[in-house]
Amino acid sequence: MECRVGCGACCIAPSISSPIPGMPNGKPAGVRCVQLTTDNRCALYGKPERPAICVRLRPYPDMCGNDADEALRLLAALELSTQPER
Repeated sequence: MECRVGCGACCIAPSISSPIPGMPNGKPAGVRCVQLTTDNRCALYGKPERPAICVRLRPYPDMCGNDADEALRLLAALELSTQPER
């Protein structure tokens, strides 16, 4: 599966615990990454400062769905189901 250009769901829905340029403490779930452009593209794509977790993430139908809205819902649900118990 290929990423949908302009989706950006993986840069919004999940939490990222590693530093991101402009977000030294990572980002919480549901918060838009500061590196996500206004047209929902990664400003760090292909650059060495892009976090390793972002480089390794690959699109799959189970997390991307049929459109960006569905991807946001699926990724938010995945984020909730993988949170450690408090």
